[in-house]
Amino acid sequence: MAKMLNLKLKVWRQTSAHEHGFFEDYTTTVADDASFLEMLDYVNEQLITDDREPIAFDHDCREGICGSCGLMINGQAHGPQQGTATCQLHMRKFADGDEIVIEPWRAAGFPIIKDLAVNRAAFDRIVEAGGYISVNTGAAPDANIIPVPKDTADSSMDAAACIGCGACVAACPNSAANLFTAAKMQHLNLLPQGQAERYARAESMVETMEEFFGSCTNHGECQEACPKEISIDFIAMINRDCLKALFVNRRRLGQKKDATASATTSATRPWPLKTVSALRYEERVGRAGHTPAAGAVDAARAAVRSRVD
Repeated sequence: MAKMLNLKLKVWRQTSAHEHGFFEDYTTTVADDASFLEMLDYVNEQLITDDREPIAFDHDCREGICGSCGLMINGQAHGPQQGTATCQLHMRKFADGDEIVIEPWRAAGFPIIKDLAVNRAAFDRIVEAGGYISVNTGAAPDANIIPVPKDTADSSMDAAACIGCGACVAACPNSAANLFTAAKMQHLNLLPQGQAERYARAESMVETMEEFFGSCTNHGECQEACPKEISIDFIAMINRDCLKALFVNRRRLGQKKDATASATTSATRPWPLKTVSALRYEERVGRAGHTPAAGAVDAARAAVRSRVD
């Protein structure tokens, strides 16, 4: 049998982004098997009955899929239950007599529309900058022809779980959107179909992200607040892709690396792996037992060049 909870609410009210906001107090009684958004529905029904302005908040599917809902509940993005969106949070997580403070996402990149509803169009701008594959990759049977390692496919699917709710931004002390951008980028960059635009995608999406949001300083709050529990490992991946985009020769992306050279191990090399300058030095001094074979310097230089390219 459901238990009834008597709750005190402090809800942020604000008519627009250009007006000053304030907290307004409410009381409500709700069953502990109701969802958090259903509790707000009950409050709004009473406000409408009293001929008062209802509380504005985002919602749509109420199944933890669309990413529309998003509230700061007692200072926590999506509330006290980890790995759960606001719409999937139930009142059983609260006790009778609790006071609940409800606020919108707090970030310059998410201006308030009204009350608890914010404008997350900045996320759309990031996706528009490169979160897609612009060529026809074929239907499902065509995609299945390309072999993809299971670990890679699983990692891509983990990134694709992002619902774009914005909890990562709201929880971050810097209001950084790196986890969102990383998820939307790496679910493409990890797959063969995403390689053609990989580095252009990394540059454009990160540049757009930095127009709206702060910088990541590895607090890790985004990972803890994410309702899909997306790992900050993906942030390391976009950092690598962005750095590599500065040096990679994109005119040669269609070429495959020499499999013979990459398969060479230290056991089969005729000399220890050293830099070109070290090999030149040994040529000059003729150190006994370490002088490289003829053409070794040119081979080493070519190996270094291939790694840069």
